[in-house]
Amino acid sequence: MELTIKRFDELTVHELHRIYQARMAVFVVEQHCPYQDIDGDVDLHSWHVFAHDEDGIAAYCRVVDAGVTFNETAVGRVLTLRRGQGLGALIVREGLRVARERAGADTVRIEAQSYAQGFYEKLGFTRVSDEFLEDGIPHVEMIWHAEAD
Repeated sequence: MELTIKRFDELTVHELHRIYQARMAVFVVEQHCPYQDIDGDVDLHSWHVFAHDEDGIAAYCRVVDAGVTFNETAVGRVLTLRRGQGLGALIVREGLRVARERAGADTVRIEAQSYAQGFYEKLGFTRVSDEFLEDGIPHVEMIWHAEAD
């Protein structure tokens, strides 16, 4: 398994295509949620972090620059296509490392699907909002601080 970290303008056309395929497969098709995954220019202001091998992308997240979606650096679009292998935790930890080392962040904000709150708490996140609907799916905002890692 190889880990790749790139800014949007460093991605090859094929990498971007595979990223969008993975995001569409999970967030639109699997979750039965028709929404606009390519959300304005957020991808343009993000680090794209993905674990992959000869079979394609296995896990992905994006680390969004502070000030684009939140005041803080954000981690979002977290997905795994091969479940039960620890790839979710691996990709989130890598996203947090990228946030610290490349974006200089000591605080990271996420909008987590509510069912995944416990998963993120195990990784050091704390819930900071009431539950809300995002594209018809219950979410909560959560914060991670570097000292929690």
